[in-house]
Amino acid sequence: MTIPHLTVRAASTGAAAVAALALFTTPPTAAADTVVPLPGADLTKTLSDGTVVHVWLDGESANINPSMGATPLHRNAWTSGNAHFELTPGNTKTAGALIEPGYVVGCQVAIDGGGVNGGPTAGVTVGSNGSVTPSLSGNAGANLSLGPGQAQSFYVLDLEKADGFGADTHKKYNWVTGTSGSVSWADETIGLNGCAGYAQARAFVSYEIDTDTITSWVTIWGQPFSIG
Repeated sequence: MTIPHLTVRAASTGAAAVAALALFTTPPTAAADTVVPLPGADLTKTLSDGTVVHVWLDGESANINPSMGATPLHRNAWTSGNAHFELTPGNTKTAGALIEPGYVVGCQVAIDGGGVNGGPTAGVTVGSNGSVTPSLSGNAGANLSLGPGQAQSFYVLDLEKADGFGADTHKKYNWVTGTSGSVSWADETIGLNGCAGYAQARAFVSYEIDTDTITSWVTIWGQPFSIG
C-alpha cells in the first residue's frame, strides 16, 4: 500500500523540478506593439484661377514595434494612411494632381512646425511655391541613421513603370487625372538607428495641382508622433 504513496511523491518532486527549470530557462516575453491612431489633416485652399482645392489625410496610424536591434539606439515603426484631393469650380476641365506622400523623422529635434500649413524647419526643403523636397531622394525609410539634432525625410511611394524605351523607372508620386483622387500606403517601415534621445516622425503630403490655366503646390502636414 506504500507504493502508490511513494509514486505520488516522486511524481510531485519531478513536476516541481520541471517547473523550477522552466522558471529559469523561459525567455522574457517581448514587448508588445503599440498602435497609435493619428488624426490626419485637412486643408482647403482657393487658387488664383478660382479653383477650390480640398486636400486631406485620413486613416493615418503608426504601429510602434520594439526594434530587432533591442537597444535604446534602435527604433522601428510601420505607418499607414490615405491622401485625397478634390477640385471644384474654376478651370478644372483638364485638371489633375500629382500626389507625393512622405515622412519626416527627427532625433531630439522639433518637427512640429505650424499645423497643416507649416512644416518643420529641419529635414526638408520647402520651396517658395509650397513644394516639398525630401532630404533623401529614394525610399530609405527602412534604414535611417540620425544623431541628436538631426532630421531626414523621404517619400513613401515607389511606383514602377516602363519608360519610352521599355526600361523600368521608379516614381515617388502618383499622377491622377480628373477632379478627385487618392493614394494609400500601408505598413511603410520607418527604421531608425543611432538616436540616443527621443525620436519623432511626421507625415506630409505634397500635391502638384494642375488646372487649365495654372500649376500650384499644396502641402499638408500630419501630427507628429513619438517612435520612442
